[in-house]
Amino acid sequence: MRLVLAVLGSLLLTGCASFSADGGFGAVQQLTHERTGHSPIYQTMPEQGELAQARVAELLKLPLSADSAVEVAFLGNHQLQASFAELGIAESDLVRAGRLSNPSLRVGRLSGAGTAEIDRAVMFDVLGLLTMPAAHAIEQRRFEQTQLRAAQAAVGVAAEARRAFFTAVAAQQLAGYAAQVKDAADASSELARRMALAGNFSALSQMREQSFQVDATLQLQWATQQAVTERERLVRALGLDSGQLGFALPERLPDLPHAPAQPQEAEQTAMNKRLDVLIAKRDTEATAKSLGLTRTTRFINALHVGYQNQSTTGEVRRDGYEIELELPLFDFGTARVARAEAISMQSVHRTAQVALSARSEVRESYSAYRTAYGVARTYRDEVVPLRKRISDENLLRYNAMLSSVFELLADTREQIAGVTGAVETLRDYWIAETDLQSALTGVSPPASTGASPSSPGVGSARAAH
Repeated sequence: MRLVLAVLGSLLLTGCASFSADGGFGAVQQLTHERTGHSPIYQTMPEQGELAQARVAELLKLPLSADSAVEVAFLGNHQLQASFAELGIAESDLVRAGRLSNPSLRVGRLSGAGTAEIDRAVMFDVLGLLTMPAAHAIEQRRFEQTQLRAAQAAVGVAAEARRAFFTAVAAQQLAGYAAQVKDAADASSELARRMALAGNFSALSQMREQSFQVDATLQLQWATQQAVTERERLVRALGLDSGQLGFALPERLPDLPHAPAQPQEAEQTAMNKRLDVLIAKRDTEATAKSLGLTRTTRFINALHVGYQNQSTTGEVRRDGYEIELELPLFDFGTARVARAEAISMQSVHRTAQVALSARSEVRESYSAYRTAYGVARTYRDEVVPLRKRISDENLLRYNAMLSSVFELLADTREQIAGVTGAVETLRDYWIAETDLQSALTGVSPPASTGASPSSPGVGSARAAH
């Protein structure tokens, strides 16, 4: 009876294990805010979804910025909300680990010759009670891993929203410049046609201008479609539906900063803050704890203790207890221990590889970031100003009747092509900056962002072709 009372007392204590008020989402919000400057919202009720959509509608009334794009993505991305649901699953396992298994009741009845014999027994999982602290600690670490994965998903959504935003703005801006090239080509072709009719222009020169007009038309069509493609990619990243497509983008990309960022101890920052590194560490710790529990229960895998009584017709009821113990005659637990040790070693090596990859990715991302900044600064400080000075000189020469209108139009095309290259390199810088921040505190940046740093002359060659 004392044993039964002790088990019942333990049952009362384990019954205190319950769900947290926020489902563990507060930690996810904090981790995400530290890395993105924004806090996601887990929408578990219809009212929260309605408030989220109202906030999205408010944000879409103004031209989007990189920050507002991230906020809209946090509110509207359904895949992100689905990943948050993993918290509820993990917390359910945690609460279950803090509660003892339900007792089992056994009742048997034998009758004959005018008598009936009834056996009753209540069995409790004593081994589960003894190992409950260790099992609860393991599930606690797994729950923390789930929180890190939820934050990892949020940080990934934020990074994708920023990349899609910068790419969409650049594509829209490039489409506008392509339209200017098309206008210049139309004017040049029309002038060439009139001059050819007057006998002041050769047929070969006229065909060259017509060829440029065709190329400019094709370039405008390509740029327009690219702008549509990138805008739809942004729509998917933000989680917008067909009734929210009327949002406006800024006319141009943000300006290049005066100086590039200089992260201090970048590799160590990645080791301390990168979510995939933290997840790998938690996985190794949880696996090590699980290995300790497996070794503890190597020989005893099932232990049940319970109260038992027996009553027979016409006789005094008899009380007692029953112990059920699994005997390690055939399975000594070596297979379970060997499996746990292999999993533990596997986790250690995976964590080491994640750390090595994180350090390498930080170095690579920072190099790409500095290169993108240098190229964009060269376009801003040298290429574009030089193109403008050349254009001004050609305009003076044209006003002094020292050059033809076709030379002036050709120079205008070159100037627009230089601005196109500047837009492309500025886009590449902001994408590289996003990838660097992701490599420092979030997850591995994508292997390819779809836009490689532009080199001088690339935009010019594309537009002139």
